[in-house]
Amino acid sequence: MAKRDYYEVLGIEKGASKDDIKKAYRKLAVKYHPDKNPGSKEAEEKFKEATEAYEILSDDQKKAAYDQFGFAGVDGMGGGQHDFSNFKGFEDIFGGDISDFLGGIFGGGMGGGRRGGTTGPRQGANLRYDLEIPFKDAVFGTKVEVAYSRQVVCKSCKGSGAESGSEKKICPTCNGTGQIRQSSGFFSLASPCHTCGGEGYIIEHPCKECNGAGTVKMRQKIMITIPAGVENGRRMIVRSQGDAGPNGGVCGDLYVFIRVKAHDYFEREGSDLYCAVPISITQAALGGELQVATLEGRTVKVKIPSGSQNGKLLRLREEGVPKASGKRGDFYIKLMVQIPSKLSSKGRALLEEFSKLEGENEKPTPIPLAELRAG
Repeated sequence: MAKRDYYEVLGIEKGASKDDIKKAYRKLAVKYHPDKNPGSKEAEEKFKEATEAYEILSDDQKKAAYDQFGFAGVDGMGGGQHDFSNFKGFEDIFGGDISDFLGGIFGGGMGGGRRGGTTGPRQGANLRYDLEIPFKDAVFGTKVEVAYSRQVVCKSCKGSGAESGSEKKICPTCNGTGQIRQSSGFFSLASPCHTCGGEGYIIEHPCKECNGAGTVKMRQKIMITIPAGVENGRRMIVRSQGDAGPNGGVCGDLYVFIRVKAHDYFEREGSDLYCAVPISITQAALGGELQVATLEGRTVKVKIPSGSQNGKLLRLREEGVPKASGKRGDFYIKLMVQIPSKLSSKGRALLEEFSKLEGENEKPTPIPLAELRAG
C-alpha cells in the first residue's frame, strides 16, 4: 500500500507551525493508541503512521528534506521502517510515556510506565449518608446522632491482614510491583498481577477476623452538628469518618446529604420565612390587629392596614432564618381574605345595604399585571 503524505496523515497544511503539528499528532495519538483500542489492527497502524509523520515533521532538518525531496529525502533518517521504541516524541508531547498520559484519562491498567504496585497506604473510601431533618431544625440548627456502618482497622491483625506471627511476602510473580508488563512492538502494556491482584504482596496465612482484608465492618454512631440556616440538598463533610484506608492509609470522609422536610404552615426563600393567615372581609376593609405564631412558637401582634387586598404581604424584620453574619432574614405574613360561603339573613341584609351605599363597579377596568406583581 502506498504511503500517505505526512501532512495529510496529520491533517495539517504544509506551512503549519510546530505547535500545530504537535496538537495534530497529540489528537491522533490519543484517538488511535492501542491501549484505547485493544485488538484493533487498524488503530495500531494509524497510530504508527501518525507517529512516523510526527517524527519527521517535528524535526527541522527532516522536515526540510521531506518538503524538498519527499519520502526519498528522509530515507534512512527515520522515515519508513524504523524503530519506534526509541522515539522520544512522547516525552515532548505528553510529558512522558503516552501510556501514563492515557492512564490519567481512562484510569489505571493503561500501561503506565512509572506506576508501581499498590502496596503503599491508600485512602479509604468516602461514604454517603442521607439525613432528613425537620424544617424547624434546618432553620435554627440542631445536633443529630446518626448510625451507619464503615470499615475500620482490624484489631486482631492491626490492619496487616496476616495472622499474628506471620508476615506479608513480596509477590514472586511481579516482584512487588503489582503489575505484569508485556511488550508489543514499540509500546508496552501493563495489567494487574494475577497472583496478588495488583497488591504487590501475598498473604500466606490470612487473619481469621478479617480474612486478610485488614479491615472489618463496624456499626457506629456519631453526633453531627447541623448549622442554623442549612438549606435543602446541602452536603456536609465529616472528615475521617469514612472507611479505613488499606495498608495503614488515612480514612475516607463521610458525606452527609441534608433533606429538609416540608412544613405544614411555613415556607422558606433564602433567609426569609413565609406563612399565610386568613382574615375576614371586614378585617381587610377596616383594618385591625392579628396575633400570629412564629416558627419559634412565640406569638407576635401584627397590624392589618385598612383596605388590605387579598395576598398583601406584611413584613416582620429579622424574624426569619439566621444568617452567617449573625443577623436574620425577615418573616412575611401573607393575608388571605376569606369570603364567607354562607350568610345569615342579617348579614346578607347588611352587605346589600353596604353595596347600595358604596355602589358596585359593574364595568371594571382590568388591573395592570405590573401592579399585581408589585403586590
